Amino acid sequence: MNQTDKKKLSFFQIFNMSVGFFGIQFGWALQMTNMSAIFEHLGARADEIPILWLAAPLTGLIVQPIVGQMSDRTWGKLGRRRPYFLVGAILSSIALIFMPNSSTLWIAAGSLWILDTANNVSMQPFRALVTDLLPESQQTFGFVVQSLLTGLGAVVAAVLPWTLSHLFDVANVAIDRAIPPNIEISFYVGAAVFMGTILWTVVTTEEYPPEDPEALAEQVEASSFRENFDDMMDAIREMPETMRQLAWVQFFSWLGIYCFFLYFPPAVARNFFGATEQGSQLYSEGIEWAGVCIAVFNAVCVLASFVIPYFVNLTNRKIAHAFCLFAGATGLISLWFIDRPLLILVSVIGLGIAWASLLSLPYAMVSSALPEDRIGIYMGIYNAFVVLPEIAASLGLGWVVNHFLHNDRLLAVVLGGISMLIGAILVPQVRDAEEISDIPEAASIENS
Repeated sequence: MNQTDKKKLSFFQIFNMSVGFFGIQFGWALQMTNMSAIFEHLGARADEIPILWLAAPLTGLIVQPIVGQMSDRTWGKLGRRRPYFLVGAILSSIALIFMPNSSTLWIAAGSLWILDTANNVSMQPFRALVTDLLPESQQTFGFVVQSLLTGLGAVVAAVLPWTLSHLFDVANVAIDRAIPPNIEISFYVGAAVFMGTILWTVVTTEEYPPEDPEALAEQVEASSFRENFDDMMDAIREMPETMRQLAWVQFFSWLGIYCFFLYFPPAVARNFFGATEQGSQLYSEGIEWAGVCIAVFNAVCVLASFVIPYFVNLTNRKIAHAFCLFAGATGLISLWFIDRPLLILVSVIGLGIAWASLLSLPYAMVSSALPEDRIGIYMGIYNAFVVLPEIAASLGLGWVVNHFLHNDRLLAVVLGGISMLIGAILVPQVRDAEEISDIPEAASIENS
């Protein structure tokens, strides 16, 4: 469908089509906040944590382009993207229930693999849905709404174990099992939230049908695995210049974020609370405080989601994104120079600003450079630029932590800040298709 044929949507219509992102991020935040601690509860060493996370980015690298391509060629009673939302939600909810019941490292790593596969099945088509349904004048705003809901979901999920422990007296130290009860219950809540919000989007959102459904069905029926593979290779070879340049920015930016999620919770427990054993009360308190800090960083992300559009209007998308990444890098590096847990809340403010930008501006910059009939596959390929640095970190960061950082988890987080700083420096080299944002127009949309 041409851009001129798409109707402007009201705020509530954009909210309905994006609310599933709240649930996706709720589950993802539970995973990011607690998985390294779960691995340590099950006996993992610091240098083993990255390799145990390998399943997550490796799955994203494989699944996202395939799901993107499949969703481009799908049409049925539930539309084009919504069948993938639903399948991913069902599998993710099952994995979230099984995760805290893991009794060994390999079961926990396997559950993570299933969870991340299902997450990717749901998440990738959500990115494409914005471009499918919104005219170009509203697309940046659509990605910002996704960023807003992403932040809200992560805030609630990250602080949930602390809330259960301190407000509802749920135990935060396991007695007869490896995983503490407050983390276990948090994962059960996450399963329900994930499923409920995805169903909300599926029920309330209608998609535009393809211009020729019969031709689309014939194309799908006639296509073979080799043809699909060749189509994906052609898409990579014909990748728009803006997308190629943003790939390097994404690589260093997400490498920094990944270092943070891998090591921040155990770094807080060990470097700031002085915990030496993962089964101790100090360790549990440190992990809970890390969750509170991650909730604050996501709350900042929510607030920054409102401010970034106006900052873009005053400057442009490149300047805004470079500034936000610089703020995130400064926040991570500053952790090395503080000695009190309360000051961590100041450091994560910069990271929250960077997170809001990472979840919106790169997608806004690349979306206008993509051909209309290949949005799904290109969004899948683009998301591979997120998982490639994660794969690199999973394979090599443990060796670096062991041989150069002396298993200091905080130094690994600071290393992530340096990587994000490199990403900020690379942003000005990107040729953005539109230097002037259309957020003010999108932000003042009228009900249709």
